[in-house]
Amino acid sequence: MRCSAMIRALCLATLVPLAMAGCTGSPATPQMTAAAAAGLDKELAGLTPHGTTSCINLYGMQQTHGYGPTIVYVASQRLKYRSDTTGGCEGIGRGDVLVTRTPSTQLCQGDIATTVDAASRSFTGSCAFGPFTKYSDR
Repeated sequence: MRCSAMIRALCLATLVPLAMAGCTGSPATPQMTAAAAAGLDKELAGLTPHGTTSCINLYGMQQTHGYGPTIVYVASQRLKYRSDTTGGCEGIGRGDVLVTRTPSTQLCQGDIATTVDAASRSFTGSCAFGPFTKYSDR
């Protein structure tokens, strides 16, 4: 009897903190590594932020780069759009493919993207886009 009481107490001591962790208010903000932050700084060097927008037109975008939870869409060397995502698409920084499905030519805040390993074609992550900040040299 004494042993079962100890097991019950041990189970409660383990399960209560786990249950409380599930009740936390908001998810943790994804963190950017120092290397990703340095890469992002280099990507946006010489450009100035010009406010945010909910959607961007994908027509004319030439490249997509990932820096931790941040994704940069490149229209040209003089025009780029930055979105801080919910995290989960960090694989594009190591060469994973970013897959978006939109009903139009626009990508909008809240849209969900997935990442796929280019070699194995296996799913590696997903994230939701935040607002897009325009960066340009003007």
